[in-house]
Amino acid sequence: MENIIHITVEDRDGATQTIEVPTDINLSVMEILKASAYDILATCGGMALCATCHVQVLNGSDALPDATDQELDMLDTLPDADMESRLACQLHLTNNNDGLRLKIKGALQ
Repeated sequence: MENIIHITVEDRDGATQTIEVPTDINLSVMEILKASAYDILATCGGMALCATCHVQVLNGSDALPDATDQELDMLDTLPDADMESRLACQLHLTNNNDGLRLKIKGALQ
């Protein structure tokens, strides 16, 4: 089917789930995770100001757009951020992102 990709999400407790993502609706990964009942604070509502939607890209980072300076500045404030860290609110998926694998890292409070 066109404009449907599959991404695998690993929750904080290690449970993994593959979710179908339509790529023609222009939702961010943060919005997709929230819609899929994941516990994401997203305190700032997707403005790259709080870093509570921190995810680690386990597979497929090469197909993602580069992080903006603002996103990198927020990630720099996190003690557990690494080279695979991204803010889910800044990631918009395309058909090129099929097979993306993420681990949720963001704080719960």
